[in-house]
Amino acid sequence: MNLEEIKQAAEILRNAKRIAVLTGAGISAESGVPTFRGKDGLWRQFRAEDLATPEAFSRDPKLVWEWYNWRRGLVGKVEPNPAHQTLAKWETVFPEFALITQNVDGLHARAGSKNILELHGNVWKLRCTKEDTVTENYASPLGDLPPLCPSCGEMLRPHVVWFGESLDPNILHRAFSLCSLCEVMLVIGTSAFVQPASSLPLYASDAGAKIIEINPDPTPLTSYANLSLQGKAGEILPLIDQFMSF
Repeated sequence: MNLEEIKQAAEILRNAKRIAVLTGAGISAESGVPTFRGKDGLWRQFRAEDLATPEAFSRDPKLVWEWYNWRRGLVGKVEPNPAHQTLAKWETVFPEFALITQNVDGLHARAGSKNILELHGNVWKLRCTKEDTVTENYASPLGDLPPLCPSCGEMLRPHVVWFGESLDPNILHRAFSLCSLCEVMLVIGTSAFVQPASSLPLYASDAGAKIIEINPDPTPLTSYANLSLQGKAGEILPLIDQFMSF
């Protein structure tokens, strides 16, 4: 970790009023949220890619809900880390601060962030398959599976974006709009491979924003960033905060 780069990041942020942040799985991994994809993503004999689909839910909704019930149990045991907490603090400091996340674990909200755009939904929210209404439910474990809508009695599904589904166009439009207006964009803990989220920093850059990347390893975004800080967000963000005098 380069202290001069930390100071440079603090200087860039100190001189900005409109900030956008994009976070990915890396920031949650520092809290202990497991990776549910790839070689470590097996649950029983199933892969995440085989369960997080509309087809899997239509075929066996109870099985899919058992997996999400297990996930909610794991996520519910972890706590927001210093990176989540620093971002929540900055929301109260900058005149305009937007937090865009690819994560579905709800840790940003638990850390105190309010202005959050959840691109891929939230495991603590349930959506009625008939009425399309969305409710919060923090019970862990849930009762009978699959859970039913208290209003109409139809099945509820996790309010997350599954493989093969499109992101909410209103949320996506809002995310691109915020990126087009920001002066600085922080990109934290994301591989920069998953579309359309990986396009957001490039969109911000094209609109004139400075890009600060924070990630343990280089990504496809690294060569485009004005500043790339390699390391853990939970260590880097509090350090940047120390060098900022609000």
